[in-house]
Amino acid sequence: MINSLDTVLDQKKSKVKYPEVRVIVLDDNFNTFQHVANCLKTIIPSISEETAWDLTIKVDKTGLAEVWRGNLEQAELYYEQLLSKGLTMAPIEKT
Repeated sequence: MINSLDTVLDQKKSKVKYPEVRVIVLDDNFNTFQHVANCLKTIIPSISEETAWDLTIKVDKTGLAEVWRGNLEQAELYYEQLLSKGLTMAPIEKT
């Protein structure tokens, strides 16, 4: 007799990790530091005010900053919210 649990749950498949994706903000010439920092702080829950400012400065100095990394569904939500606030965004990127 075949164990029904084995047929439902393949151990190798159940341990597969979903790929992470990155949300990246790009530098532009029209968003202010204050606006970018406020958007990051209010839209991405894990970002403190200090981190929001650090990321904003990084965007300005290097041209981009990864502001969040995680599952695709959540990344799409943050991406769309940041885009709707006028931030310049890179396409969502798989890691």
